[in-house]
Amino acid sequence: MKNAPASEKKNTDILSADAIKSLLPTDFSGDLIVLETTESTNQDAAKIAKTAPHGTTILADAQTAGRGRLGRSFFAPSGGIYMSVILHLNLAFSDAVLITTAASVAVCKAVEAVSSVRPQIKWVNDILVDGKKVCGISCEAVSAGETIDAVILGIGINFSAQEFPKELQDTAGVLFSKPPISRNVLTAEILKNLLAETRDLASRKFIEDYRMRSAVIGKPVRYLEAGVWHEADAVGINENGGLIVLENGLSRTLVSGEVTLRIP
Repeated sequence: MKNAPASEKKNTDILSADAIKSLLPTDFSGDLIVLETTESTNQDAAKIAKTAPHGTTILADAQTAGRGRLGRSFFAPSGGIYMSVILHLNLAFSDAVLITTAASVAVCKAVEAVSSVRPQIKWVNDILVDGKKVCGISCEAVSAGETIDAVILGIGINFSAQEFPKELQDTAGVLFSKPPISRNVLTAEILKNLLAETRDLASRKFIEDYRMRSAVIGKPVRYLEAGVWHEADAVGINENGGLIVLENGLSRTLVSGEVTLRIP
């Protein structure tokens, strides 16, 4: 983990732990660690997850070996928001799936609070703007036996204009073409919303907010299961964040996996 002040050579929107903390509630007790470049903020967080205070967040201006869901590489050049938040939530494994659902809502609410952008959520946890992915969310449990000691929530945001590799140009987008706020402001707003939404996961109060922002409900979709793609219609989100689909006249609920929107 390499501590270094963010460089001003290419970007005047500098990530600052002091600036972010000044925007957080006074009862925020986590640590804020800002790095110029790291291989992976999730890997850095894993090294301290068991002992770090609740809400401790590691941010980087760039990642060189970031990973998203299912272990995929994550394109993370300078100028984005790449953050890993350590949460101690006293969770059962059966409730862990709710964290990414709540986190998706938290990111959307944060963006809505500081801008006119209205993101949508593609199940499970991709944030879309104008139909393109601008944010990915991952969740890793740090466990001991049958209990979860901590959760590392990884959030990667394409904050502003950048050049994507050719293979991502059709699917990836940016949150802002001309950012109306700094990365520090959005990061603080995400943290505030994330800690609020995960305070009482068992209540599932965020599920209705998730449904309201769904990009897939009422749409034809394809989902991957056991290496096979299936075609279905997305009809709802259940109380555990599962995607309810109708396939060949039969209803079923997906609890994990990959879903894409399908052009009829």
